[in-house]
Amino acid sequence: MNPYAFSVMHFLAVLSKEIVLGVIITWITVFSSFGQNQQPAVISNIVDSTAKPVVFAPGVISLPFDESAATFTPDGSTVYFCQSTVAPTVCFAKKIKGQWQTPEVVSFSGRWNDWDPFLSPDGKQIFFVSSRPLDSTASDKPSRKTHIWVVDRIGEDKWTAPHYINAPFNLDGINNYAPTVSRLGTLCFFSPARDKDKKRCSYYVKWLGDHYSEPKELLLNGDGDIQDPCIAADESYVIFVSGNDLYVSLKQGDGWSAAQKLSAKVNNGDANYDPTISPDGKTLYYSSNRVEGFYKRDRKGKPLNYEGLTKEMRSIFNGMSNILMVPIHVPKS
Repeated sequence: MNPYAFSVMHFLAVLSKEIVLGVIITWITVFSSFGQNQQPAVISNIVDSTAKPVVFAPGVISLPFDESAATFTPDGSTVYFCQSTVAPTVCFAKKIKGQWQTPEVVSFSGRWNDWDPFLSPDGKQIFFVSSRPLDSTASDKPSRKTHIWVVDRIGEDKWTAPHYINAPFNLDGINNYAPTVSRLGTLCFFSPARDKDKKRCSYYVKWLGDHYSEPKELLLNGDGDIQDPCIAADESYVIFVSGNDLYVSLKQGDGWSAAQKLSAKVNNGDANYDPTISPDGKTLYYSSNRVEGFYKRDRKGKPLNYEGLTKEMRSIFNGMSNILMVPIHVPKS
């Protein structure tokens, strides 16, 4: 064979192999990443290094009980939240001249176990979780499972009677918790036993104009738990709980970035749950039984007497959950 022709054929053979190999590598890369979270965006400064969580409205809203799930009207002048000792109850409080006033029980709560309220971004609906019976004839028998209910605003501090969301995601026999909703009506919620092969998963459904879509799992943190997902009003991010800690994941195309844990200023090892965001997007609210950094018994002083002990137990830092708040900055995805 002509040496020149042989060299050309050898070159083409090598080139063909390299092209085929490159195509194979490209397809392997595409398919291995398909359906997985994207690489994390740079969001390390979501909580400023100098910022510290503080108790929300201590002595007025944060009391020596369990408080959780703070959610606000669009102008920030009214807060709805859950307060609990024997039975969780949805309450609200108004801010007048910069001061939060004594809370009241909302018109639709105070009988059944009601908790995890979330006000829609337009302020027209409150979604919440309840043990109230699905069957209106069972007047004194709570449901064995918790479901998501909704009320509609009919005036200032006035709401319709609660109505059960009769949709495929809200089935009887399956517990749902911690609903949050975007401006487009996308509803996220925690449903720990929906998939029998998995535990502690969260889901979302889209509002399609006259009904909700089928539920789909929120894939934000690999195989980790996804609890209490709070979707941003513009759907640009989700803040959620995994274990005891708060994480954030940014929207990227049709999926989400790999989740990143918030800083140790927020995640100190104590149990955090029910994250929500202020209407202006600048403040993170969440519930925590955190005592560290707020109160510490004096180990070098005199031992507490009974009066001192009861004072400690009646304080807001007695191990019950308070609503904490901290400034945040979440960059647009």
